[in-house]
Amino acid sequence: MRDVLIALLPAGLASLVFFGWRAVWLIGVCVGAAVLTEYLAAQFFKKKNYLNDCSAVVTGVLLAFVLPPSLPLWMAALGAVFAILLVKELFGGLGHNIFNPALGGRAFLLASFPVWLTTWTRPFDAVTTATPLALAKSGQLLDAVSRATVQASAAGQAVNYWDLFLGNVAGSLGETSALALLLGAAYLLYRQVIDWRIPLGYLGTVALFMFFAHENVAFHLLAGGLLLGAFFMATDYTTSPMTRRGKWIFAIGCGILTSVIRLWGGYPEGVCYSILIMNMFVPLLDRLDEAKSK
Repeated sequence: MRDVLIALLPAGLASLVFFGWRAVWLIGVCVGAAVLTEYLAAQFFKKKNYLNDCSAVVTGVLLAFVLPPSLPLWMAALGAVFAILLVKELFGGLGHNIFNPALGGRAFLLASFPVWLTTWTRPFDAVTTATPLALAKSGQLLDAVSRATVQASAAGQAVNYWDLFLGNVAGSLGETSALALLLGAAYLLYRQVIDWRIPLGYLGTVALFMFFAHENVAFHLLAGGLLLGAFFMATDYTTSPMTRRGKWIFAIGCGILTSVIRLWGGYPEGVCYSILIMNMFVPLLDRLDEAKSK
């Protein structure tokens, strides 16, 4: 968990640069609410060593990273309480939860406050705008397979690949900077905290799917929360398979669902729901591999 927090530092610093002190407040509220909820739940269920693993802190940071920077702080706190209490503790605590707590908290907030969860601000000036994926979904982004710039027809905006790579685009707090996320991912891979099969299978599936669908592969890999989800959400030990074959199936399933939702769903981003849906199949994947090994 401490390695994960270290790996999330670059994305946290990028969010501070692009969205200002609002990023600090949002992360602080999510972490504070998550830790407090875990403490109170531990007291109620009479559990010991409830904060030593830092899992509540990781959940709080990840939840903040998948929320719009302009989200009211009380909503962020409510999402953290839901993530810890309902998604994690009521299933038995760390190691027993079926769904990723941070993504569960985000899904709850999206269902409860859809307008706030789909209101985005532009970096630096906090002007309301659409995300690159939302512009693409609405047909306001022109095809840019062979060009260095993705031109947006709305309000004279221009989203180029350099901005997508650095993070100078609208989006959730910690998902915009591909550079920061890749730095954190490299640290996790170097420390062997995560298995390379899940992010490779996830990103590779999305890339192949978009290629055969004649979509802009680079755009879909860089835009939205795909990198954050592939390296920091889908690789969660508790909610991902334990076997190699299970990891590949899980990752490919996440990639297919993400691509289908992005291309044909009513929602421009599919990472959150794709991982949560595949979380449900993890016990089955583990049991099937366990049965075949006997």
